[in-house]
Parts: sequence; structure tokens; C-alpha cells
Amino acid sequence: MNTDEKGLIDCTKTPATKQSIMKDLSNLGVTSGMTLLVHSSLSALGWVCGGPVAVILALEETIGPGGNLVMPTHSTDLSDPSEWRNPPVPKAWWKIIRETMPPYDPDLTPTRGVGVVPECFRKQKSVLRSMHPQVSFAAYGSKAATIVGRHSLDFGLGEDSPLARIYDLAGWILLVGVGHQSNTSLHLAEYRATYPSKRLIKQRAPMVIEGRREWVEFQDIKLDDSDFEVIGEHFIKETKFARCGHVAQATAILMPQRPLVDYAVRWIEKNRR
Repeated sequence: MNTDEKGLIDCTKTPATKQSIMKDLSNLGVTSGMTLLVHSSLSALGWVCGGPVAVILALEETIGPGGNLVMPTHSTDLSDPSEWRNPPVPKAWWKIIRETMPPYDPDLTPTRGVGVVPECFRKQKSVLRSMHPQVSFAAYGSKAATIVGRHSLDFGLGEDSPLARIYDLAGWILLVGVGHQSNTSLHLAEYRATYPSKRLIKQRAPMVIEGRREWVEFQDIKLDDSDFEVIGEHFIKETKFARCGHVAQATAILMPQRPLVDYAVRWIEKNRR
């Protein structure tokens, strides 16, 4: 939301509405029937009449009943406290956290670090959320169950993830008010690429297994988004696939996911050490 230093609304800007957002989405190239993975910042849009609800309805109505809307609903705080860095907690707390942290519940567990729009979206009736305790996705539409229904614990952003199902469906990515560092599809490229510094790690999260709360261990790779902005910028300049514009007051980029992932695999293999 645009405010001045006193926290007041900037009245020189035109408020966004569901209808104006739909118009901006259409002008950018969002069409009926698309499978659309959205990463967003509500505050970047300016003042929106209806807030995240208006944004979600605008997206759903623009892609229509034949489309599929997908958002990240990550909950990375459901992890071992020894791994926490932002912020860390005292070592004396680790045992308490491990013994008492509630397990992942797709209906109850809130999102972390992905913004208010996905947090609102995941609660909507008919939205399905995948069962990964740390990197879940939520989907709405005719193929929602296909996209999120079989999300593997191991390698949660890899071949058995919603990202790979979006790739299969020739889906699209929409960045609204965020950069490529938020572009989770580039992680799929990390899994597919071969590069010297790639390494396996172990992750843990509390889950309910056969009615009992347990800390479950699973495999992953050490993810690295430090070069995502560079990869995204090079993709835009070199391929001309991306469509850049605005949604309300936010900068927006619409791009096909499959060419981006394929490009990123080649870029990572060439440039990462």
C-alpha cells in the first residue's frame, strides 16, 4: 500500500479494483485457460479495494473455469531449530521446540515469507494444498489435484513437485511486485542441472504419520537463489519470451515456465562452480 512517512494513504494514486486488475492482467497477456503460478507482493500494487480477495478474484476470473491458479504456500519454519538463521534461537530452546512444535496441517499451518495473497488464497473453498511440510503449493482449477496431489517429501521442489507438474502442463509464471529471487521455478532448474557445488542435505519437519506426531527426515539439495536475478534478467534479454508491464502500481512479468526452466538449466550448468 502506498503511504507517506506518517502512514497515510497516498491520495494522488488511483485505487486498484478487481476490474482494473483484470484489465491489467489481460493487457499483460494472461488469458483464459492458462495454468498460472503467481508470486506476488500486495503492498507493491498500491491501494487495492478489497485487498488480497480482489487480487485473487481478478486472477481466477481472468484465467476462467478452464484455468489453474497456483501459489506457493511455504512454511519453512516447520524445520529443525538448529537450522534457523532468520532469526536464530538459543540452543537451550531447541529441545523444547522439537518436543512441542505442532505438526504440519494443510488446513491450519500458516504460510511464511510468501506474502498475504497466498495466505488468503490457501483458505478459499475448493483450493487444494499439497502435503509437503515446508514447500507446499496451493492450487485452484480443473487440474488442481494433478498439480498438488502427489508432492514428494524428498527433493520438494524437484521432479515430484507441483513445479514439475506445471512444467508438464506448459504453465506460465506471473511475478507481481517481486523479482526473480522469488521465482520458485528456478529451483526446479537447480534440481535438473548438473554443477560441481551441488550437494545433498537432510531436512526434518514435524508431521502426523498414522495418527502420531513425528519428526520426519527427508532428502533435498542445498538450494541457492543468489544468481536467480541474473538468470531472470538474461532470460528476458536473450529469449524475448517474457512480457513486462504493470498490474496496478506493481511491475509485473509474465513468462512461460518451460522455456525459463530449460534456459536456467543451461545457464546454471555453464556458470555455477
